[in-house]
Amino acid sequence: MVTQFDEKKQGERLDELRRKEEEQLATMLAGKYGIGYVDLTSKSIDTDALRLIPEKEARETETAAFKKVNKKLLVAMRAPERDNALQTIKNLEGLGYTVEKYMCSRASLDHAWDRYHDISYATETEAGILTLSNETIQRMLQELKTLDDVRSRIKEHIASKDTHRVSHALEITMAGALSLGASDVHLEPEEEIVRMRYRLDGVLVEVLLFDFPTYALISSRLKLLSGLKLNVKNAAQDGRFSIVVNQKEIEIRSSVLPGAYAETIVMRILDPTTIALPFEKLGFDKYLMEIFNREIAKPNGMILNTGPTGSGKTTTLYAFLSKVTTPEIKIVTIEDPIEYHLPGIVQTQVSKDYTFAAGLRSTLRQDPDVIMVGEIRDAEVASTAVNASLTGHLVFSTLHTNDAAGTFPRLIDMGVNADILGAALTVAMAQRLVRRLCENCRVATPLSAEDKKTLAPLLSNIPHKDELPANQETMWLPKGCEKCGGLGYKGRIACVEVVLMDREIEATVRKTSSERDIWAAAKHQQIRRMAQDGAVKVLQGVTSIEELSRVVDLHDEVMLETIA
Repeated sequence: MVTQFDEKKQGERLDELRRKEEEQLATMLAGKYGIGYVDLTSKSIDTDALRLIPEKEARETETAAFKKVNKKLLVAMRAPERDNALQTIKNLEGLGYTVEKYMCSRASLDHAWDRYHDISYATETEAGILTLSNETIQRMLQELKTLDDVRSRIKEHIASKDTHRVSHALEITMAGALSLGASDVHLEPEEEIVRMRYRLDGVLVEVLLFDFPTYALISSRLKLLSGLKLNVKNAAQDGRFSIVVNQKEIEIRSSVLPGAYAETIVMRILDPTTIALPFEKLGFDKYLMEIFNREIAKPNGMILNTGPTGSGKTTTLYAFLSKVTTPEIKIVTIEDPIEYHLPGIVQTQVSKDYTFAAGLRSTLRQDPDVIMVGEIRDAEVASTAVNASLTGHLVFSTLHTNDAAGTFPRLIDMGVNADILGAALTVAMAQRLVRRLCENCRVATPLSAEDKKTLAPLLSNIPHKDELPANQETMWLPKGCEKCGGLGYKGRIACVEVVLMDREIEATVRKTSSERDIWAAAKHQQIRRMAQDGAVKVLQGVTSIEELSRVVDLHDEVMLETIA
């Protein structure tokens, strides 16, 4: 009997043997490099993880991100010692991910890379990642220079019959917001139309009006992207998704509210590049710089920054943390959300089970030197934070009050004993953000009689008059040019006021919680009030008096009385 040689079957056996040998080699190398081993050929690949490394880069570096759990990322590699592969890992860690490396075979990588065809350059996934390719976003950042550019491009896609028109319109909306530096995108249905607005430097600016059918499609797309329920129309919902741009992950927080005509949607853009300002760029005068440099260098105490949402409190606290960070001290933050990842710092994010209060109690068990609590919201957090500052910790936090003096009655109202505030709280500050005039197109103009009347009481007894310009008869007005998108303003700067804890303030707080009395007791500290700080910036040409009046009450009777 003649045995037939089955060439096909023999080839399959050889392929199987080679595959087993390669897997065995990968297992052996995993032990050599001290990392885990993974066989991806039979595993499902998490496309949310996969998309974090662009396909071209993944193939060049022989890597594949195959699983993501919150900020933990699992990455398969064929050559863990290669420089370009190590750079890819470094880029991912720069996005805030904790990367676990795994050794794998080429077959595993091929299986993972095959999933790239499931990912388009701008599609949403169940876990909420909207990825724009580097080429796409770079092109858009160059093309979308003004609001008119954004308007025309969105209108063009809405009017088209392209099946992906809604995806493209959403993509341009978000790219335009990033290009113009918007902090929020608002979609507001009215009786017959839907209004889209950007918040640029704290001010809402209308982008365009569009129809309800398009809004319904965009609303569904955003809900799906943010992990919200599509069938819920009469209740508020909050969700989030991310945009990955140039190896940088930008978180978008979505808020949906039921309205009179349809749901109104706000998307808050948490772009880390707009938050990571150095200490010297915050707009403090040299006297405040001296105060803050002295106070944040202390080993214990509490510095509270107050103001409404969007007044730059978190940015200031991040700048303080960056200033005090050294390898010798342990810094822990409790945030909601983590808006910017700082190297050398333990950052935690609150959740349903991990509240500010629970987080602060747990943090104290880890023996930190510096603690940042995102916000003091209730009596328990206030009490724990005060006690932390009394037991050798430097505590940074925020509070919602109208001015710096309001910090003291607010804490007392939360149940903090007035007798211990003097030992616990070292600095109470308040701030607002005003838009900076565009230096390219601002126009000098003489102060009008009315403006002089407004500024006179602020400047008459102002501390540190040496910082006032020689010419106090001129101010500047916005004009608008290409560099500022025609708005006349570009960027924002803080107007600040501070009350330092000293013997006079401590004695006053023990007797009364009147803000008027606290300001009177703080007068000897020779620190400008917020309105005075803004008045100096007006005369220096940093902002306009109209912009300052929008943010700060220049005619507040209590303020004018206490600085007279």
